Amino acid sequence: MNNKTINHAAWIFVLPVVALVAFNAIIPLMTVVNYSVQETFGDNTFFWAGVIWFEEVLHSSRFHDALLRQLAFTFTILAIEVPLGVAIALAMPRKGAWVSVCLVTMALPLLIPWNVVGAMWNIFALPDIGLLGRGLNALGFDYNFTRQPGDAWFTLILMDVWHWTSLVVLLAYAGLVSIPDAYYQAAKIDGAGSFAIFRFIQLPKLKRVLTIAVLLRFMDSFMIYTEPFVLTGGGPGNSTTLLSIDLVKIALGQFDLGPAAAMSLIYFLIILLLSWVFYTLMMRSEAQ
Repeated sequence: MNNKTINHAAWIFVLPVVALVAFNAIIPLMTVVNYSVQETFGDNTFFWAGVIWFEEVLHSSRFHDALLRQLAFTFTILAIEVPLGVAIALAMPRKGAWVSVCLVTMALPLLIPWNVVGAMWNIFALPDIGLLGRGLNALGFDYNFTRQPGDAWFTLILMDVWHWTSLVVLLAYAGLVSIPDAYYQAAKIDGAGSFAIFRFIQLPKLKRVLTIAVLLRFMDSFMIYTEPFVLTGGGPGNSTTLLSIDLVKIALGQFDLGPAAAMSLIYFLIILLLSWVFYTLMMRSEAQ
């Protein structure tokens, strides 16, 4: 006979967390769901609309264009930041006073608020007075990110690489320093070169860390708003209007709450689905 007494007092400590999550996530999400299936004509009067807003968003060329721009931005910065972050982490010292200097230097871009990053790069890249803009034009390039879509994309990607590569560097560095010295000693005895050490020791040990880095950067890049909005405002034209910027334009600029709510839910499901695909593929490759 089991006379073990179950203590439910722990729920007292869990309830504040549950209430906080409900306030910050569940209640706003339910509000968005409510708006996505209703139509309003003012005076807080709502009418059932069904899935009409979802059909409108999914068949909208505007949404398709914004999604393609978002995917292009996300996969471009992932292709740059992950290899670059690993390369910088490999080049950083493991011992000595320079370790602290390098770590602090890498952490500095992450400490700057997102709106400040956008403002900094906006000034930095101005073709008339910005150091980047004037420098590129002095070298013979016809650079103007406020008028030319290609230059706007270049500046946007460069800004994101500067801001977020440090996150990959710090994660990769933490994974590298956690590798026991015994692996390196065995490789030295076997006469393995630097590439062989990276291929057979360091890279396998970094798989879990890189999985976290890829997922974090993927989700962050898909939800990015402040930096590109401050830098380009989605322009010139709509060339840098990512999903988040387009969503805000619909919700606050046009005040179309129904389509904006439906787009928010589709946006959320896309991030959730692609994150699951990324995680599944990377974990499957690790299990093999």
